[in-house]
Amino acid sequence: QYSTFDSNETMYAKLKNGGITVDVVIPSDYMIARMITEGMLRKINKENVPNLEYVNLEMLFGDDDPYYDPTNEYSVPYTYGTVGIIYNTTRVSKEDIGSWDLMWNEKYKGDILQFNNSRDAFMTAQLLLGYSVNSDNEEWVAALNKLLEQKEIVQGYVMDEIFNKMENGSAAISAYYAGDFFTMYGDNEDLAFFYPKEGTNIYVDAMCIPTCSQNPELAERYINFMLSEDAAIANAEYICYASPNRLVYENEEYIAAMEELHEDAMSILYNDIFNIKTEYYYNLSPEQLERVNELWEELKI
Repeated sequence: QYSTFDSNETMYAKLKNGGITVDVVIPSDYMIARMITEGMLRKINKENVPNLEYVNLEMLFGDDDPYYDPTNEYSVPYTYGTVGIIYNTTRVSKEDIGSWDLMWNEKYKGDILQFNNSRDAFMTAQLLLGYSVNSDNEEWVAALNKLLEQKEIVQGYVMDEIFNKMENGSAAISAYYAGDFFTMYGDNEDLAFFYPKEGTNIYVDAMCIPTCSQNPELAERYINFMLSEDAAIANAEYICYASPNRLVYENEEYIAAMEELHEDAMSILYNDIFNIKTEYYYNLSPEQLERVNELWEELKI
């Protein structure tokens, strides 16, 4: 059984409610922290994952363990990435790019797409306002008001729908994940990507074993397989997300394949993000999560 989800929140709800029973899940960092807190993940026997030695944790976290998995027992990094703005170069003026304010530019009314998940959508407003993506209630309300200002010029709130809309030119501007830009660019070379000057979210997606797993040892061996050289390179080339696996990002054939896809691919995925302001999402308290959900519903009504 293999399932994909348009957001962490959708995956979480399905797993929490017993809608799926799987052996491996791949949530993002802040969701992993939440799932650990709620007892939804098993500890991983790292002896069954010897290829973990190739994962460069220091690149992502320095000398610390992952902030979302403080004991480094519940997760194995799979990919990492960032959010930026994708735009159509034939319809967006070059002088307008560079900031999150592009997504509030009334010149492009009806051509702008916004995230259809609360954490990422609020992030675009929080950073434009100069706030942290892990700010307090008052700043979340200010971010809501900023999103309400944007609402009348937004064509729609999307997740997977972004691919068709940006590829076929029915929209011209959207915030989205850097790795997915390359998939869209493959079908529309008029598209370009930039990191906003105010900064952006950096995230890690990691392989975990849910407590509902019926084959935890097999799951560990599968995770180890996913870290092996051939599998990891083939996977990274297919999904176009950055890999923390040295067997991938040091491989000359992989580098050549990515640069053939887009001349700036390695810079966008592996270099630029360490030269801009980035923030991880932290797991919010249950009270704050409830408040954010209320604000999100207010926006979407």
